[in-house]
Amino acid sequence: MSLHFEVVIACFLRDDMPDTVLNAVRWHLGLIADRPAGLDADEHMCPMLRPDPDSRLPGGDVASLRRQSRDRAAGNEFSWGLLSRNYWLDDEMGELAAILDLLAPHVEEPGYGGFFREEFDGKPTILTFRNGTCGAAG
Repeated sequence: MSLHFEVVIACFLRDDMPDTVLNAVRWHLGLIADRPAGLDADEHMCPMLRPDPDSRLPGGDVASLRRQSRDRAAGNEFSWGLLSRNYWLDDEMGELAAILDLLAPHVEEPGYGGFFREEFDGKPTILTFRNGTCGAAG
C-alpha cells in the first residue's frame, strides 16, 4: 500500500532570480507547458507542483506564483510569492529535494519554507530555508 503526503511550499523568492529558475518554477506549477531549456530532465522528470483537480486533500491542491509588493524600507520592493500545496505519493518524495535545491539559493528570507506530512500524521516535518539550502525538522 502506498503512502501519501501533503507537501506545502511557502516562501518569497528574490525578484532578481534568473529567468531560467523562474521558468523552472512556472513549469513545475503547470503555468507553462514545455520543460525549460537547461532544466535537467533526470532531476526534474515532471511538473511536481501542478495542482491535481482530483486531489484528495481537503480544499484541493493549490499553486500560486505572484509578483508581490514587499517591504520598501528594507530595499525589497518586489518578490515572487510562491505557495504550493499538493498531494504526493511516497514514491515521488525524492523529487522534493530537487525542487527545494532549485528554490533555496533564491529564497529572499531565511526561515519557514513549508512542510510535509504523511496523510494521516498529525505532526508535520517543517522545511526551513537558510544560507541557500533547505533543511527539515520533525
